Amino acid sequence: MNVRKIIALVFGTLFLVGILAGCGSSTSTDAKQEGTQTANKSSVEEIKKRGTIKIGIFGDKPPFGFVDANGKNQGFDVYIAKRLAKDLLGDENKIEFVLLEPASRVEYLQTNKVDVVLANFTVTEERKQKVDFAHPYMKVAIGVVSAKDAPITSVEQLKGKKLIIIKGTTAETYFTKHHPEVELLKFDQITQAFEALKDKRGVALSQDNTLLFAWAKENAGFTVGISTLGSLDTIAPAVKKGNKDLLDWINKDIEALAKENFIHKAYEATLKPVYGDSINPEDIVIEGGKL
Repeated sequence: MNVRKIIALVFGTLFLVGILAGCGSSTSTDAKQEGTQTANKSSVEEIKKRGTIKIGIFGDKPPFGFVDANGKNQGFDVYIAKRLAKDLLGDENKIEFVLLEPASRVEYLQTNKVDVVLANFTVTEERKQKVDFAHPYMKVAIGVVSAKDAPITSVEQLKGKKLIIIKGTTAETYFTKHHPEVELLKFDQITQAFEALKDKRGVALSQDNTLLFAWAKENAGFTVGISTLGSLDTIAPAVKKGNKDLLDWINKDIEALAKENFIHKAYEATLKPVYGDSINPEDIVIEGGKL
């Protein structure tokens, strides 16, 4: 092969490599741009396009989230969830309710099984690292319920005894951290935990005081002997970490709803029939996200 042919072959090869490299670079750039566009897509617009919003709630925690005898979702959290759906999609029925357990709330957001969690989700610093909380709508503290004939009125009475706890709750965190001397009997489901209390598998049960007040009124043989433990906390809707678009929308809606005292209306419709006059709504309700 003469010199001219060799030179021509070399340049031809280099030209072909350049074309292929250019194509590869273009494809890579396009893919990156497409990925960025997907990541930056408005979650609110995606929900509108889908036509339903997926909201995680409890199915066994009356009066906050439960399934009634007709198979319908009811409760304080459900009442609020329906209004969010109405304001976002124009119809309160455009909700896909997803039932979850306390310990699965974070996971369901992280894996996109739900858009929002409205399941008595207490705001904590640890949870803030994993999800984003919107404006709070409720105040809460940890309480302890026990049998009236053997009331637990102080934590000291729990030493060396079994306290019933639901996994993934602030009560579990509190007792694990502050009272390791108390033996914890843990359950995944709320109904399982209360059945264990009735069966005397533990001397008491700890959960949100707002739930315990309601449960004790429905179960005459029990009393909330410790009404408040630890600090006063708040309950708020939660979205997936970094979902600023949906977070901002929920915050604006909660602020707007304050003008009509909507959270108070939710209380009157779902909680007052249970609490009666035994609780001042101002001790529970947060309107417009402002304490």
